[in-house]
Amino acid sequence: MDVMVVAEDATTWLLTDLLGRAMGTIVQDTKGFVISPAGEAEKTMGMVNRGPHLTLDVALAEIETRTRGVCRRSVS
Repeated sequence: MDVMVVAEDATTWLLTDLLGRAMGTIVQDTKGFVISPAGEAEKTMGMVNRGPHLTLDVALAEIETRTRGVCRRSVS
């Protein structure tokens, strides 16, 4: 499953599928980047190591590994 990643602000990224359905967020805190699946994505990303991860790229790679898809950063 491919995932779109859009920056909401300096520390929060929204995750959506290609149809625009919410899949959760990645939030940066003092310990790192934490993945928080939401809605139906909780089933899809059930085995995801939620973190904290050292970088955003590591968090995205974890999602890609577990969903067997690609995380694409959107510029909008």
